[in-house]
Amino acid sequence: MAGVSLNKARTIVRKTIAKGRELELKPLSVVVLDAGGHVQAFEREDGASPGRFDIARGKAYGAVMLGMSGTAQMERAEQQAYFMNAVNGVFGGAVVPVPGGVLLRDAKGAVIGAVGVTGDTSANDAIAATAGIEAAGLTGEV
Repeated sequence: MAGVSLNKARTIVRKTIAKGRELELKPLSVVVLDAGGHVQAFEREDGASPGRFDIARGKAYGAVMLGMSGTAQMERAEQQAYFMNAVNGVFGGAVVPVPGGVLLRDAKGAVIGAVGVTGDTSANDAIAATAGIEAAGLTGEV
């Protein structure tokens, strides 16, 4: 199975941050994970708080581990909080079930990783992530 190349991961990070600057968002932190949940690339903009890595990773980690976008995870948490609480227990509290966690899919639709963005509102984080993913020629599931 093909994964997220370092070049594509760097493109996602760079273009996500560029979109954040274009939209005048608060400083963003962006992580790209491979299909196994391992960090492929990460950047934290100047002015972003130091805890943002864990939040960005948690958004992406939940997406890739559950095969569900952050938006879908949030909806599930609202409908079945016990399920998301259990999932978070299984994954050591590492899941952040909100928008800004975006599944990455290749041209055939296979999950190849996830992107996590944090720093502004969750909706704006997802918009910036989508711009980065599209710039890398991949498909994101918000």
